[in-house]
Amino acid sequence: MLALLAVGPAAAQVTPPQAQAPALSIRALATLRKEHPRLLVTDDDLERLRGTIHDVPQARRIYTDLEREAERLLNVAPLDGRSLATRASLTPRHAIDRIYTLALLYRLDRKRPYLDRAVKEMHTLAAFHDWNTTRFLDTAELTHAMAIGYDWLYEALSPDDRQVIRTAIFQKGLDPSIPIYERQIAWTVNHYYWNPVCNGGLTLGALAVAEDDMQKCEAIVRFAVDSLPRALASYGPDGAWPEGESYWNYATRYVALMLGSLETAVGTDFGLGGSLSGAGNKHVERAGRFRVYTTGPTTRVFNFGDNAEDDGSAPEMFWLARHFVQPPFAWLEARHIEKTGHFEPLDLVWYDHDQRPPAGPQWPLDAVFPSVGLASFRSNWEDPDALFLAAAAHDNKAPHAHLDLGNFIFEAGGVRWAVDLGPDDYGPGTRRSGVRTRTDSHNTLTIDGESQDARAEGRIMRHESTPDLSWVQFDLAHAYPGKVKMMQRRIGLAQRQAVLIQDSMRADLPVEAVWGMLTEAEVSMTGQRAELRKDSWIVAAEILTPRHALFDVEAVRSQSPQVRKLIVRLGEKVTDLELNIVLTPYKQGQPKPKIGVRFPVT
Repeated sequence: MLALLAVGPAAAQVTPPQAQAPALSIRALATLRKEHPRLLVTDDDLERLRGTIHDVPQARRIYTDLEREAERLLNVAPLDGRSLATRASLTPRHAIDRIYTLALLYRLDRKRPYLDRAVKEMHTLAAFHDWNTTRFLDTAELTHAMAIGYDWLYEALSPDDRQVIRTAIFQKGLDPSIPIYERQIAWTVNHYYWNPVCNGGLTLGALAVAEDDMQKCEAIVRFAVDSLPRALASYGPDGAWPEGESYWNYATRYVALMLGSLETAVGTDFGLGGSLSGAGNKHVERAGRFRVYTTGPTTRVFNFGDNAEDDGSAPEMFWLARHFVQPPFAWLEARHIEKTGHFEPLDLVWYDHDQRPPAGPQWPLDAVFPSVGLASFRSNWEDPDALFLAAAAHDNKAPHAHLDLGNFIFEAGGVRWAVDLGPDDYGPGTRRSGVRTRTDSHNTLTIDGESQDARAEGRIMRHESTPDLSWVQFDLAHAYPGKVKMMQRRIGLAQRQAVLIQDSMRADLPVEAVWGMLTEAEVSMTGQRAELRKDSWIVAAEILTPRHALFDVEAVRSQSPQVRKLIVRLGEKVTDLELNIVLTPYKQGQPKPKIGVRFPVT
């Protein structure tokens, strides 16, 4: 059997009836480091980073590329605050990238143009009318950006520059947060990504300017430390994040920023990084395991829900690796950088050269994450051509969920054969009617052409891992209320060489059941067999039962014209179904593996 992590639902979001005082009874900033920098790095850390750049080729390449980016930034226009009014404004992210790059390169190289350009950027941000408190994520991220620039460049800033930047951090970032904290509303009691982003950005701002108003900054830190555990509980005992990988990345980034800055600035994270209520809870550490197990050999993630399959770099994996002494976390991030060429300044700041691939009994090839109903399987950790399969039957009510219980992705030969379309572009009132959120836009079953129930939850019924067959069984019956009385999906790897999928259904009245899998491969079909081709690899698809089922291909309504949908048609409505399909990948010019195992009879 697969080794299970502790099982438990993510905490429900509850708004306290009245304001609560922060849990910390001690002075949160009693041990504040007087010197700057004190956010994430100290002068000693910067000196060690210079040694890493000198000694480690990958770190040196990141540094060289950041240097080119810093040179480019010397000639770009300053950011424009008018775009903050739009929901999709990228101004805060651009501000963070610019200030990190310029401030870090100045601290490493002492080139005056980098300092001058960073100061110009911060004066521009300080002159914004406000930092968009109506969408407090923007406020928190701009506070974060200004805090890093103020702290890392402190010794080189003129008194006037310090005054302008410090005043902006207080008036446009910290001051607006006080009434929200005092009333315990909005993101302070949120259990998802808004919580760590807002608490993290404000904590960095308070730590950067604390000596100028110790009482106010200490109150903000204490409120943030009291609020953050609500979000940490959402990782679940197994470390999974219910909103999916992109939001995992966003949330965990700010968890690392907040905890890392507390450690460097005051010498403690108040126990948040290691546990929530005791030494046995390791939500944050296991968050890194979730990232490892949901990332395939192509370095793309299992992008269920509103998530992109390439959600960018995750420098927090370096921080997690060092904080919890987990070299596989660093290995994964270094591998992503090497394969994609994508990285961020924090990848250099937190770079950990102690990198080892997962191995041994602590890192089996298969894993289940009960808190989000997810399982993943692979044939090898280091082979770029390895098979990778991930499937989920989570909760259609979860934030950013799609109506996709039973959905899966599949990789082999460096190709993602079964794909997910990712996030939809939707506006108010269209959350569940967008093309990409519908059930028929996912790799699962559609009944009578309708989407799954938006209130439905799936669950893992059973899972096994043996040398011949590793699989998980999902209960999907609640996804189709009034249509079926039983619906189960078994999916797994046979002999680490092929994917087996079994869908079993019982209904009182005949229904139209359509099996589907989205792919970017070229597809050819002959009845119960189909062949998918891409690059130098082939996937042979075969319907084992029922004998009258046939493969077909249909167009997909999406912004991705290269995606098509391989479907199975039964030819008639049915009340009973046991559909068995095998997907066998192999390289052109080599024989197709013979798979002799099947799911056990229940």
